[in-house]
Amino acid sequence: MTQINIQLKVNGKDVQGQANADISLADFLHEKLGLTGTKVSCGIGICKACTVAVSASGDQGLQRMQACLMPAVGLQGMNIMTVEGLSSGDVLSVQQQALLSHFSFQCGYCTPGFLMGITLLMDQLKRNPVKYSDLNQTVMDSMGDHLCRCSGYGKYHDAIKEVLMNTQGLVIR
Repeated sequence: MTQINIQLKVNGKDVQGQANADISLADFLHEKLGLTGTKVSCGIGICKACTVAVSASGDQGLQRMQACLMPAVGLQGMNIMTVEGLSSGDVLSVQQQALLSHFSFQCGYCTPGFLMGITLLMDQLKRNPVKYSDLNQTVMDSMGDHLCRCSGYGKYHDAIKEVLMNTQGLVIR
């Protein structure tokens, strides 16, 4: 199979490598970059466990990408944020801390997808804040497609609402 040079920015760092033309972004992250936080569960983009954030440039906003479906070569030159990019060293992000504080997960396999979903929602709300009265529906609309086999969604929902309510400028009261 033909090897193609791939150049991306992942979690703020320029990375490059060679890979088969048909390698998925998830496999490229795992096999070539050693970033195993992005999980592949269903393999067909339905469960959202493999969610990453993609942008062409930092100020255009983040776009949702299912890493199990997208060929890595299709993202040449793009900025990719994975779950590993959320924390700063040993300091958890507000999203990570909220899920931990609310005991939102059991096995944790879907958690990276939920964390990236929260990150994408926060980015969206920075540009277009939600009214408090619409907060529950906004969370459901944004996160409702994320699947978890072993946990109650209520704890995820509570943690997400806490993050949104405690981050200035996302919710109009």
